[in-house]
Amino acid sequence: MALTPRLDLRQSQSLVMTPQLQQAIKLLQLNNLELAAFLERELEQNPLLDREGDAPGEEPAPAPESRGGDEPILEAAVPGEAEAPLDVDYDNAWSGNAEPESEASLGAWTGSGGRHDFDDSAPDLERTLAGGVSLRDHLREQIGLAFATPAERLIGFYLMEMLDESGYLTGDLDEAAVALGCSRAGLDAVLARLQRLDPPGIFARSLAECLALQLAERDRLDPAMQALLDNLDRLARRDLAGLMRLCGVDGEDMAAMIAEIRALNPRPASVFDDSVAQPVVPDVLMRARPDGAWDVELNADTLPRLLVDMRYYARVAGAARSREEKTYVSERLQAANWLVKSLHQRATTILKVASEIVRQQDGFFRKGIAHLRPLVLRDVALAIGMHESTVSRVTANKYIATPRGIFELKYFFTQAIAATSGGATHSAESVRHRIRALIDAEAADAVLSDDRIVEILRAEGVDIARRTVAKYRESMRIGSSVQRRREKLMGV
Repeated sequence: MALTPRLDLRQSQSLVMTPQLQQAIKLLQLNNLELAAFLERELEQNPLLDREGDAPGEEPAPAPESRGGDEPILEAAVPGEAEAPLDVDYDNAWSGNAEPESEASLGAWTGSGGRHDFDDSAPDLERTLAGGVSLRDHLREQIGLAFATPAERLIGFYLMEMLDESGYLTGDLDEAAVALGCSRAGLDAVLARLQRLDPPGIFARSLAECLALQLAERDRLDPAMQALLDNLDRLARRDLAGLMRLCGVDGEDMAAMIAEIRALNPRPASVFDDSVAQPVVPDVLMRARPDGAWDVELNADTLPRLLVDMRYYARVAGAARSREEKTYVSERLQAANWLVKSLHQRATTILKVASEIVRQQDGFFRKGIAHLRPLVLRDVALAIGMHESTVSRVTANKYIATPRGIFELKYFFTQAIAATSGGATHSAESVRHRIRALIDAEAADAVLSDDRIVEILRAEGVDIARRTVAKYRESMRIGSSVQRRREKLMGV
């Protein structure tokens, strides 16, 4: 066969990932905090974007469920679903485009002031909290009274600034002594007095020292207890036999010593922790209707409210003279329209996926974790006509507020465990919950072995292997039957 150059004309299909399409795909997997940060950057870079209500004299944007009225974007400039399908497995091949079937449940899109607990009348709990005395204020007052000389008070204040959020002393004390221009012995003397301040355990340099300071405050730091503190790693491994040998005590005394350790505070600064725990803000809300069905809607507090300022665009476009200026304005308009369209599609996709999850896991929401169904991404994807990769992106870092609490959408996807009778399969999460319930209910003289748990589960219709029970037990940080029997007999 002769090798000669020639020209061939071939026709093929390929997927081109434009920057706009990559942006739309990225929006699907962002959580509400990441999305807010992303939109802040876009607002800085695109002068045609405005928050809803920010533009003077601008009419409010219509809700996404409404298809009537003037849209705040140029429909001609917005790519259609066929041009920019987000429901594509971009690592493999094309998938069918999924046009949202209904947008009627997007009523929360432009709602104002919505709360994720469905109660607009109650004030936020954070607004009712009163400020308290901080740890450093508390220590500053004690240091001023405990030390007579200015030099000692200076060392005390310097070491106070080296405390971490748990109340432990961090940093190199030799460097601190050099920085203060004092001897290490003098600094250690001040530290020894600081460690007697309130709260007990403050200024410790390790967990063992923190617990020792608290026990010394209670006059309970005897040689046996000190030996236990010196071997906390054995306690973490539940090596009770080795600890009894090192401490020279019997099982009853060891159980009492461990109970004393558990009564201590490993984070002494936590009693002055006045920071308010920030709850997870759900992306989706669900509640029961009077007829027994479920209402699923997007959380209005997390939805972005953006529109394209067409008045400003008309003014700028009319003033543009050069070709570069006109090109820039046109590109900014197209980017703004695409972003608004992508945000709308993101919202409808999240709502469709969440609604299907609620439908599939109806038993869980009504009866509890024992009725959690096995579910994989493919089940939801087939039901709503999307690709698995789309469902995976949507459920990443998204939360739903339910009557049973706030859950990540990924929580509802669990593996299936076969039934002994060949009937309906069981969710791995519900089986794990059943194993914990069996272990929590066992008596000290009737601790269940893994083999016995397998027998009980198989009698209940769950076809499970012993190694699977052991794996689930270890994942929940539950000891073996031998460890549990020893701990229960010792009262630990």
